[in-house]
Formats: sequence, C-alpha cells, structure tokens
Amino acid sequence: MKFVADLHIHSKYSRAASKDMEIPYLSNWAKLKGVDLLASGDFTHPGWLGELKEYLIPIEETGLFSYNGVKFILSAEVSNIFTQNQRNYRVHNIILAPTFKVIEEVNQMLSGYGNLAADGRPVLGGLSCESLAKKLFEISEDIMVIPAHIWTPWFSLFGSKSGFDSIKEAFGKYSGKITALETGLSSDPPMNWRVSDLDKYSLVSNSDSHSLSRLGREANVFDCELNYWEIKKVLEQKDRTKFLYTIEFFPEEGKYYYDGHRNCGVRFAPYETRENSGICPACNRTLTKGVLHRVDELADRDLEFVPEKAIGYKHFVSLEEIIAQARGFKASSKKVKKEYLEIVGRYQSEFNVLNNVSYKELIKTIPEAIVQGIQQVRDRNISISPGYDGKYGTIKIGNQPAIREKRKQLVLF
Repeated sequence: MKFVADLHIHSKYSRAASKDMEIPYLSNWAKLKGVDLLASGDFTHPGWLGELKEYLIPIEETGLFSYNGVKFILSAEVSNIFTQNQRNYRVHNIILAPTFKVIEEVNQMLSGYGNLAADGRPVLGGLSCESLAKKLFEISEDIMVIPAHIWTPWFSLFGSKSGFDSIKEAFGKYSGKITALETGLSSDPPMNWRVSDLDKYSLVSNSDSHSLSRLGREANVFDCELNYWEIKKVLEQKDRTKFLYTIEFFPEEGKYYYDGHRNCGVRFAPYETRENSGICPACNRTLTKGVLHRVDELADRDLEFVPEKAIGYKHFVSLEEIIAQARGFKASSKKVKKEYLEIVGRYQSEFNVLNNVSYKELIKTIPEAIVQGIQQVRDRNISISPGYDGKYGTIKIGNQPAIREKRKQLVLF
C-alpha cells in the first residue's frame, strides 16, 4: 500500500517544542497533513515514554502502533558529543525501534551517558557515533540508526562546525549498517547526489517538527507493507519500486543553506565567503559555513549528476504559506488557518491538495488566487531569498524565473 511517513519529530518534552505536541493532537494533525505513519519522537524521555505506553496500541506482528487511525513508529533523536582523534564532535542521530521492550533496553544503556529526563533530545557525553551503533546493535539488530539532518553546521554528521568528512570516519565498521541518511531541510537529493560516498544509502526526509503545523513538511512516500521490518528492508536495499520519493522543502528556504552571520545581517553565497577568506566583514569573526558550501567541499560530482539507483523527490511549499501569499496575510494568522482547514476538509489532506488534485478540480471550490499559487509551486515558478546561520529563507510565489535555474547559476558561479 502507498503511504506517507514522517520518521522524525519531537514531543512537548523537547526544548523549544510546542506544548501541544501530544499524541491526540499529533494524530489529528497527521490526518490533516496526510501523514499515514508518524514518528513518536523522544522515546528516551521517561515522561513521554509513559504517555506513549498509555496512548499507543501495538499492531500485532508489525512493529508499529496506532492511535485514532494513525500509525506510529517508536523514534528518538540523541545528541552525541564526544572527542575522537583529538577533535570534538557533535552529531545528532535518529533511533527507531519496533517494541517498547527494545527501547527500554536502549534507554537503560543511554542513561549511562546523560540525563534522559533533562530533554526530549538528550545530550550523551563521551559516546561516539561508532560506539552508539555498536551498543544499539548489541541490544537488537532490528534497531534502525539514521544520522539526522546530516549537513547542518552545528550538530550533524557532515556539519561544518562539528562533523566528519566521511561516514566511515564517524561510524567505523558499522557504517555499512546505517539504515539511511536524513538530508535535512537545507539540502535536497540532487545536492547529496554530488557526493559519491552517499550512493549506497537511502536518503530520507523528515519534518523534525517541534510544532503541529510543521508535521510532514518533509516526508517519505512508500508503496509497501505497513510494517517496521519491511520499511527497514526497503531503506537498506534502497528499493526504488517501494520507496517512491521524498517530499522536500526547497532547500534555499532552510535555515542553513547559505553562509553568513545572522546577528550581522551578512548572507553570502559560497564564492562570496571565499572572496572574504571566511571572515564576516561586519564583525571580523568566522562566518557560519552553510550547507551549500559544505556540500561543495565534499562533492566529487557536479549538480547535474543523477546516480543509477536514485530515489525521486518532489519540492512543496506549505498550503498555509500559499494561502497567506494569495491573501496578503501572515501564515500564522487565524484567517489563514481557518481557510486552510476548510480547504483540507474538502480534499482529505494537505498532501492531497498539493500533490494529487488537478487544477480543474481545485478551481471548482477554492479561490482562484490560491489555486494559481498551488499551480505556480508545482511549476516551480518561485523565488527564494536563501536562509543562513539559523534564519529561514523567504519564499515568493509567482512571476519569477524557475528556482532550479537560479540554483544552477549559483553553483556555476
């Protein structure tokens, strides 16, 4: 069966997360968004684990759970902070597991490296990526390990501030057992295809959501049995017949696409950073090197290369943002939310509106300005002022040259 899966979110127990990130609300919003399989998030936190056990009903022999018609998969994100070869590293990793029994063993092991009750995404001191993988697979070979948002500067596998230059450096002899790689909001599959070392891994996209309205902003579309072990197998084998495509942000909209200094208002393309020797002209400190620049450093291919077994992808802009621009309101306004709920109610889910329903059908019940906005996004008729140093990019829909052409120019520059 075909389904949409968001495999990385957070609960109300995570820092900077909405207090509404609770199972009943999560299930309702998953339906609105069109997410069929949702990560539980934060199973390492004792308070959240108690709520997961209270709400989630195991689906026999699937390794998945259900609540109010939505399927859930047990997940957590951990922050590994450690020293290796006289260097300090900070890497976030996603852990997925099929049973409460397994995650209780995982939590017992992780509790030796940090206070699991301090945050939904716990900080684990002195536990390297390789040691984490070793200890997890000793608990159960069923566990999935996915490095999170692998290009983010500060806390990721390849981060410019605290990461590695290869998967082998980070995970050692366990690099071949990594289930998949999460690309993050500031990169998309074509950017990752430039690095041949990543070819053997499935590239997944997830929302990493801290609030309800951002569920599914990135996700994965499968056509296989809704079963934990089947999903694991599909990802490990990079099965293009069952892993159909990923749902993507336009990466320019991500918080770390370009280089820069947020406090100084300095935003640079990689070539501008190089011209300035990596130094901010406003404060004379080192610039935060963004994802585009970091990909350039590790790339051994140009942007046009497509690997033989590449999984497809589609770029979306949220329906709330499309409504907001069509109406001239802020995306967070009550008027936008009201119209969003009305539209989604007519067409089952946001994903259905953005991806499946034809222009001719939409125009029958939705105001023309909004339908035009949906079509313009489908046609990639947008422009983006890129995000940098923790600041999201800003998107403008309509009457603009295709964003992909702009990206080609930037890369060629």
